Amino acid sequence: MRLIVSPLPQVERLLAERQPSHLVTLASPGAEAAFDAEHRLDLRFNDIAAPREGLVAPSLEHVEALLAFADGWTGARPLLIHCWAGVSRSTAAAYAVACARTAPGREAAWASRLRDAAPTATPNALIVAHADRLLDRDGAMIRAVEAIGRGAETDWGAPFELDLTAEGDSRR
Repeated sequence: MRLIVSPLPQVERLLAERQPSHLVTLASPGAEAAFDAEHRLDLRFNDIAAPREGLVAPSLEHVEALLAFADGWTGARPLLIHCWAGVSRSTAAAYAVACARTAPGREAAWASRLRDAAPTATPNALIVAHADRLLDRDGAMIRAVEAIGRGAETDWGAPFELDLTAEGDSRR
């Protein structure tokens, strides 16, 4: 049961090499990002952590759709999550999916594993806050991501994987 996180330029290669069953695209409104996958979720919002005039902020409904989509993933093949740079939206989404798949109390461990796997990861705070609310984590996800701090500066994150079987899927 593997989550793959990637920036846009690496998605085509990863689709061919890893053949994920599920693909999540987190792109800005109007951005080009059309890939084929067995199961695909395309969410459009800007990479902002608070509402701003003229931009689309990640909403509770976006995160609800992400979690519902991921809930339908069996884990037999990887789930690939990508955004533009592979640094903020996609890392927040992967963190949310990982937390949703495990029992409460693992939020800090997942944040630490995220940081170890991706030194540049800076999970979008608004996505994390929405996931925390939807998963009834009482701020634990927010505190865990704040504790790992901002990732190393970069223009593009490198693709990475999180193995969910190492923590055990509490729902299966």
